Amino acid sequence: MAHAVKLVASSAALALAIGGSAHANSVIDLTFENIATSYPFSNSNVFIENYYNGGTSSVGTTGPNYGVTFSSNALDICLNSLSVHCSNTSKGGLGPANSQEGALFFLSGSSTFMDVAKGFTTGFSFNYVSLSESGSVTVWSGLDGTGTLLATIDLSPNAGSCPGYGAGFCPFSPVGVTFAGTAKSIEFAGVANQIVFDDVTFGSSHPGGVPEPATWAMMLLGFAGLGFAGSRARRMTTAAAL
Repeated sequence: MAHAVKLVASSAALALAIGGSAHANSVIDLTFENIATSYPFSNSNVFIENYYNGGTSSVGTTGPNYGVTFSSNALDICLNSLSVHCSNTSKGGLGPANSQEGALFFLSGSSTFMDVAKGFTTGFSFNYVSLSESGSVTVWSGLDGTGTLLATIDLSPNAGSCPGYGAGFCPFSPVGVTFAGTAKSIEFAGVANQIVFDDVTFGSSHPGGVPEPATWAMMLLGFAGLGFAGSRARRMTTAAAL
């Protein structure tokens, strides 16, 4: 029985390595796809609303229940492909293959908020593009940008060239941050209609949840611990049989 306990303890250590924290949620990546009823779509009438809270968007589409809500000004922007030009923004064929049609932006105000009521830890990341204006992203311990400021990311203009995609806002760049504590809201700030975000990931400092080198090292140590404990248990069982 003592050896079984050690095996369980090693499994717990591996789970901790993958999650990064005993209180961390699973890594979730918001790609802003399928919020509109079809592609291409109008950029001015698809509000995200409760799509990622198991509810609906402004056009009636229902999304997964991640417990995530957005401010009333948060919109889904149609991204250009080589064959479809529906806005002035595109991934340029770069980034995740399943995240090429929609992204987060706002047309009014100076920011929009994402609330995660149950909270998340470890890190936060996203891809973004800005043509000529700076922006910022801040991580807060309370809802709607309240409580303690946990992290700030300053964003510089980064748009380049994507021939064939008909988009000045292209391509996107990955940005991420780690922080201590539990976050419950993110503020995406900048000049309205001048900055776009995509692949918003909470629980990881890399968009899409790609583990950091340190996390991979922890995972390998966890696997090594499992192998050592299993090998020792087998040796003890063999010795007892003899």
